[in-house]
Amino acid sequence: MKLHEIKPPAGATHYRKRVGRGNASGHGGTSTRGHKGHRSRSGFSHSYNFEGGQMPLVRRLPKRGFTHLKKDPYEIVNISQISQLFNEGDKILPASMQKAGLVKKGSLVKVLGSGDVKKGLEVSAHIFSAKAKDKIEKAGGKAVVIEVATVKAAGRKKINGRA
Repeated sequence: MKLHEIKPPAGATHYRKRVGRGNASGHGGTSTRGHKGHRSRSGFSHSYNFEGGQMPLVRRLPKRGFTHLKKDPYEIVNISQISQLFNEGDKILPASMQKAGLVKKGSLVKVLGSGDVKKGLEVSAHIFSAKAKDKIEKAGGKAVVIEVATVKAAGRKKINGRA
């Protein structure tokens, strides 16, 4: 074994670099921070989009679009999808639609009348289109409306006192 082959034992920790302890230490003077500038000052921190004083990319790009405040919070399911996945006489709730992969968990469901129903199904949803309700009832089924308690439950944000 030679002097240059010596290594610390496995799992050994290194000491923190001690800066600002005089020029003899090798880390005195500017304490490895360079000369002047904001990075040399104490308490320096910068935001995620800081680019050294250059106008950040987020501010250089133009703004585009807007968030529609009255966006429909319902997930859409067509009766053709329901009739493919469920059998005659089944009681279909939003939870069973979620298990079948038609809607996300805890979302409000709107049933639309695209497609045909030949089975008598009892479908429960938060809202039905007139065509969907008509087709379900003509096939010998039942369309049950689940009441939504509040506007907040419908997934709408309240902004400046307005829903």
